[in-house]
Amino acid sequence: MSHDAHAFGVLPSVLALVLVGAGYLHLAGLARRRNPARGWSRWRTACFAAGLALVAVALLPPVASFAGGDFRGHVVQHLLIGMYAPLGLVLGAPVTLLLRTAPPMVGRRLTALLRSGPVRVLNRPEIALLLSAGGLVVLYATPLHEVGEHPVGHWLLFAHFLLAGYLFAHVIAGPDPAPDRPGVRTRLVYLGCAIAVHAVTAQLMYGGWTAVHGPAAEVRGGAELMYYAGDVAELLLAGILVATWHPERSRRVG
Repeated sequence: MSHDAHAFGVLPSVLALVLVGAGYLHLAGLARRRNPARGWSRWRTACFAAGLALVAVALLPPVASFAGGDFRGHVVQHLLIGMYAPLGLVLGAPVTLLLRTAPPMVGRRLTALLRSGPVRVLNRPEIALLLSAGGLVVLYATPLHEVGEHPVGHWLLFAHFLLAGYLFAHVIAGPDPAPDRPGVRTRLVYLGCAIAVHAVTAQLMYGGWTAVHGPAAEVRGGAELMYYAGDVAELLLAGILVATWHPERSRRVG
C-alpha cells in the first residue's frame, strides 16, 4: 500500500468519522430529552464511540504507517476496520436510535425501507457471510488485493471491510431490527462457517498458497495475526450472540 493511496482519503474519512460521532451524540441527547425515563443507554453510546475510535486508529499513524510498508500492518488495519470496529458500531444500535428520534414521517419511511425486499436479502446470514468471509477469500486468493496500491481502490477496500463486517455482526448479533432474522442456533452455524473460512485462509496464506506476495516473514506474520486475532473477534461476536439468547423465546419461534 503506497503512502499516496493512504493520504488520498484519510482527511475526508476522519472528518466523516467525527461527523458521524457528533450526529450519534446529538441523537442520543435528543432521545434523553424527549423521554428522560427511557433515555438512551450510555453503554451503547460508549460502544459506538469505541467502534469509531478503532476505525480512526486503523487510519492514522502509527498503524497506517506500519501498514504502508508491511503486510502485517495491512492485516492489523483489516482486523480493526472489518472485525473489531463493527462490534462496537453494531452494539451502539444506531438504527434503533434513529427510529426513536426521527420525525414520524421519516420513521415510517425508514421502517418501510427496513422491511423492503433488498434489505431483507442483505439481512440473510448467508449473504452477510458471502460478503464478509467470502470477500476475504476473493481478496487474498486473487490479485484483487493489488488494487489497494491505487488510492481509489485502497479506500474502496476499506469501505468494503467496514460495511461487510458491520453487516455480518448486525445479522449475527445486532440489537437493531433485522427482518426475518433466523434463530440463534442457525446464526451460530453461520458464525462457525466464518471462523472456518478465516482459519483456512490464514493457514493457506501462512503456507504461501495465496496471491499475497512479499517477504515470507511479513506474510506469515500477517497470517498469524489473521488466525489468532480473527478468532478473538469472532469469539467476542459469539459471546454477544449467546448473551442475547432466550431459550424460551427460541422454542416459541422454533
